[in-house]
Amino acid sequence: MKITQLKGRQKRESQQNVKLSVLMEKMKIESEEQPVSNLRHSLQYVSRSTHCMAVDKLPKLSFAAEFKKVDAQQEMIRYNGVVLLEIDGLAGIEEAEAVRDEVARLPHTLAAFVGSSAKSVKLLVSFIRPDGSLPQTKAEAELFHAQAYRKAVRFYEELISYKVTLKRTSLNHYCRFSYDPGLFFNPEVHPILMKQPYEVSTEPDRECAIPDENASLLRLMPGYQYRSVVSTLFESSLQSVYEEIGRFPQEEDIKPFLVALAGNCFKGGVPEEDVVKGAMLHFNLAKREVELRLTVHNVYLGGKNFGGKPCMSAEQLLAVKTEEFMNRRYEFRHNTQTTEMEYKERNSFVFDFRPVSQKVLNSIALNAQKEGIQLWDRDVNRYVYSDRTPLFAPIEDYLSRLPSWDGVDRIRPFADAVPCENKYWRNFFHRWFLCMVAHWRGMSKQYANSTSPLLVGKQGYKKSTFCLSILPPELRAYYTDSIDFGHKRDAELYLNRFALINIDEFDQITNSQQAFLKHILQKPVVNTRKPNQSVVQELRRYASFIATSNHYDLLTDTSGSRRFICIEVTGIVNVPHNINYDQLYAQALSEIQSGERYWFDSEDEAVLMAGNEKFEVQPPAEQLFLQYFRSAGMNEPCEKLLASEILTRLQKKSGFKLSTTKITTFGRILTKLSVPLTNSKKGRLYNVVEC
Repeated sequence: MKITQLKGRQKRESQQNVKLSVLMEKMKIESEEQPVSNLRHSLQYVSRSTHCMAVDKLPKLSFAAEFKKVDAQQEMIRYNGVVLLEIDGLAGIEEAEAVRDEVARLPHTLAAFVGSSAKSVKLLVSFIRPDGSLPQTKAEAELFHAQAYRKAVRFYEELISYKVTLKRTSLNHYCRFSYDPGLFFNPEVHPILMKQPYEVSTEPDRECAIPDENASLLRLMPGYQYRSVVSTLFESSLQSVYEEIGRFPQEEDIKPFLVALAGNCFKGGVPEEDVVKGAMLHFNLAKREVELRLTVHNVYLGGKNFGGKPCMSAEQLLAVKTEEFMNRRYEFRHNTQTTEMEYKERNSFVFDFRPVSQKVLNSIALNAQKEGIQLWDRDVNRYVYSDRTPLFAPIEDYLSRLPSWDGVDRIRPFADAVPCENKYWRNFFHRWFLCMVAHWRGMSKQYANSTSPLLVGKQGYKKSTFCLSILPPELRAYYTDSIDFGHKRDAELYLNRFALINIDEFDQITNSQQAFLKHILQKPVVNTRKPNQSVVQELRRYASFIATSNHYDLLTDTSGSRRFICIEVTGIVNVPHNINYDQLYAQALSEIQSGERYWFDSEDEAVLMAGNEKFEVQPPAEQLFLQYFRSAGMNEPCEKLLASEILTRLQKKSGFKLSTTKITTFGRILTKLSVPLTNSKKGRLYNVVEC
């Protein structure tokens, strides 16, 4: 069995497939540079939120499969059926070694070793199908691996006294190279048998243990939040003493005041040392520190039910417990793109955020009551729909996490997936793609991305599939192909709600909707009232447009044809399967930042209009004119006629009755055909020759 080892960062990252047995032996002996020991030493002086540079010197180890690199992407060669479990948050090397030895005794442990931080344990579990085979395709392997991960977590948590740290499962999941002389490795282990799943459950599938009712403050993580809560408890205890006894005595008899303060702090769950520090800070008792410490200590020795009755109002206590419960059990965010509140449960196998519904709010309230917190659905609703919930902008978030561009052009080759004979297509698509990303970044509020590719070809050519593949999987929720121009307000809201809108079956747009389509394509911002709101707001436009059609007679407004990149698709679109979206969009960002033009200038528009002529709808009046008249040449004898006079002759010659609407637009048709004209008192006279 071979696993994948990655060294270096981004552009300089190298890849090597090594035997698992060889790797295990290497981790038992540290090299002369001692990178793991140096990391463990450095971590003593680095805060939890700070990235330690020593980590980058350790290779990444991916155990699930053997990979090869194709266009900076990982492509699976062989699936190993090995699941990586991690137990984090251990006190130190001694506890980590004890946990390692505990899991090593279990029958299905392939390997177990102390992590590179010396505060975690990594264990490998092997799985196989009942017939002795493993999945061969990536899709099957991903399903098998996700289900195997769930099964492994449940298996080990039932047999050991530690919780497995849940991580989003993927075939690329990795841990860092480590050093552990006591590493356990059993190559003869019996794999766990598991049938091939065909879907992955979306249920949490993991119950949270119910903690002691009064332990909420002790469960808070060290840091600002913990100090803030302890300080609040101390100050509320002090306030209660002031209300009972009065001001702090200035004479020698301070004992009753200190005893009362220490008693309140004990009932509130304030640590003894924090009581001493708080009293010294408030009352300048440095000279009487010994007496203060003894007084507080004696009160704590004789006290009962520590933390059982904080000197806080019922509302304050409920607020503290609510915040602790919410932060421990759930994670919330306000999606600015969908305007919805979203949530996910911590310590759950469901790693994706889901919309908050009334059912969810009720379930949260019931879970809180199960822990002894008197929380009702209205309280949950008040908490979720408050400033406690952070904002989340999905498009900006995706763009902000992109790596540096590696310099390889991927946008034009992506456009080449569309077979066509238009030599300008790949460069026009590149410009449109840059314009789409630029407007996601809010580069201009004055102009919108008003140009749209329009793919025209036979049914079954995968035109819509190509449109969807433009967005990365992380942003597919912000793609739609079902916009209705008949509902104008909803269509305008789509400009803010979606990142890419596909006008599928473009030929279905009626003549009456063409003017609104032109308006919405060039609308830079949205001024409208959101549902259930009374105030008109200015909303940012994110949406760019793309369109598809099976018919060629599409463009009825010839003046607006410059807004479309009409492309005749000559065959089935070869939609790429392994698209490196991070580099695709990193290229767009890099080129925009370096000053690459992302808008279409007048020369581009002239090329577009010339190429779009074959896709324009030829009205009956135009067809009749070309049949019975032609434009007069220079100095050629001709007739000078009004547009209405030409129409009258056309009706007589053809017997075709033209409506009032066609009469009003006939002048535009003649102008489009470049018919020479002469201005006179009668009006605009067109120089024509009757055929």
